[in-house]
Amino acid sequence: MPMPRSHRPPHDHSAALAQYRRRAGVYDIELALFEPVRQRAVERLALTTGDVVFDVGCGTGLSLPLLQPLVGAKGRIVGIEQSPEMIELARERMARHGWKNVELIEASVEAARVQAHADAALFHFTHDILREPLAIDNVLQHLRPGARVVASGLQWAPFWAWPVNLFVFGAARYSVTSLAGLGSPWSLLASHLSGLQVENVMAGGVFIASGVLRHPFQRTTVTNGDSP
Repeated sequence: MPMPRSHRPPHDHSAALAQYRRRAGVYDIELALFEPVRQRAVERLALTTGDVVFDVGCGTGLSLPLLQPLVGAKGRIVGIEQSPEMIELARERMARHGWKNVELIEASVEAARVQAHADAALFHFTHDILREPLAIDNVLQHLRPGARVVASGLQWAPFWAWPVNLFVFGAARYSVTSLAGLGSPWSLLASHLSGLQVENVMAGGVFIASGVLRHPFQRTTVTNGDSP
């Protein structure tokens, strides 16, 4: 039986904001190990010149240098980030490069006032966002029919790969507010996507999920088993 959204416990945004306030200054270093995953995820977007792409939970803007040459000057990147400290670093990155086609929205993803309609959306290491139906809905309803959606991040490896899961546990406790949903972090996205493909990398401790938005878009239905 679907759980009414009004009865679902909200994510602890204050905990997330405090977490990223602490991490902002070293975030780029922390994510260095996963940069090959970011590159593969961006490749899966299959962007072309002139496309509009959402960078959901854009953090310090690490994906911007990869997205820029793909969409070109005629394209547009819309980054959404709730952490003031993180998005300020993204603004500094944007200013250093002189990018004019980037819009940064400082808000939680579910509350962000998105004006654009995009051809693709990237969710890179955004576990809390992927487990929040209202956030998913707010992004997907601003995608064009047939838009490409790619998500990547931590996941539980098979139970026998306990060294990998120890790593995932440590990394997740440091970077997400809830471990719920780590078995299949993309599951709330899956009902909206056609041709879903999930690639397991880094010994199964990281996933890259990709697909094409189904049309017409229908809002996320959450069951008790799927709640974050």
